[in-house]
Amino acid sequence: MTVPQNLEELCEALHRPAKHQRTISITGAGTKHRMAGAAANADESISTTGLNQIIEYEPRDLTISVEAGVLWRDLTAVLAKNKQMIPLDPPFAPNATVGGVIATNSSGPRRRLYGTARDVVIGMQFATLQGKAVQSGGMVVKNVAGLDMGKLMIGSFGTLAAIAVVNFKVQPAPEVERSFLLAFPSLTAAMEGRDRILTGPLQPAAIDLLNPAAAATLGNASWLLAIRAGGNAAAVDRYEREFTGVGDGMAFDDDRQTILWRRIQEFTPAFLETHRAGAVVRISCTLKETQAVMGAFEGPAVARAGNGVCYGYFEQAYAADAWFRDAAPRGWKGVIEFSPAEGKASWNLWPSPGADFEIMRKVKGMFDPSNLLNRGRLYHRI
Repeated sequence: MTVPQNLEELCEALHRPAKHQRTISITGAGTKHRMAGAAANADESISTTGLNQIIEYEPRDLTISVEAGVLWRDLTAVLAKNKQMIPLDPPFAPNATVGGVIATNSSGPRRRLYGTARDVVIGMQFATLQGKAVQSGGMVVKNVAGLDMGKLMIGSFGTLAAIAVVNFKVQPAPEVERSFLLAFPSLTAAMEGRDRILTGPLQPAAIDLLNPAAAATLGNASWLLAIRAGGNAAAVDRYEREFTGVGDGMAFDDDRQTILWRRIQEFTPAFLETHRAGAVVRISCTLKETQAVMGAFEGPAVARAGNGVCYGYFEQAYAADAWFRDAAPRGWKGVIEFSPAEGKASWNLWPSPGADFEIMRKVKGMFDPSNLLNRGRLYHRI
């Protein structure tokens, strides 16, 4: 395992084997090894954990530049000292690296208000197989000059190049935050509550839906809407008044809401830890389709109910594969996002990649024409 300590060493670590047509595996902390496809056996392995420095931080400019090996928890701790944040809420946050979060395009509950990695990354440096260091974007929030090649790295699972440095736009933390758990007797009632919130005057940062099997882990086996709101004290008090008539529930402040959202954010890691043979299906759908998708899961399920991203949890991976095949005629788009290494090769992890998949293949050909880097990692498709 090669562990470069800076961008120059990373470029050399990639170029040296690539010029001899040797295959390469690149990883960070390895927290998401069960995610997507299993990387094929490689001749060389590279870890970015040695690139673990904060390069530049300008709190007044609301920007920060960090190396790919910086732990996500350390990044958030640095920002919290200045009451700032990057609200991606990725799972595996305690041990995941910045590069891993960005390469897998991980996000969580607050994506509804703040978006995904493509909305918060303003610049990047990455190393190519040709041994070149490429800089894309910068440290300016509004940077529109030229093609932002760094955006291609987001969600690429390390199949194009190696992320070395990421520049983020940061957000000021809300003056006050309050969270709510609203319980409903049925999925239909929960969806009516969700719709009432979406069409109301106040728009919270997160609206997550937990089915009874998932809600049981929070001690309430009902259909639950978990809502996160922020602003000044008057605004947050108004949120509480508005939600009073939506459903039966309770409000959470301070440490209690921190614990609540940590458990929701880390629902996937916690499930996989206790179900080694399990799998997680992710479906992206319209807001209208959310009810049908959530109703189709028999086991635990969690939805970003304001975005239409639904996660279904299966204790056995073969059950996830069977569920996906049965769901295909409904036209739902998604992936088997997490599964055990055993069996990955026999399952169709990404049944319908979409019309833009040919463009993805062409981009792969531009960066890695010999298919040397992280082969198969992108759901076996690339």
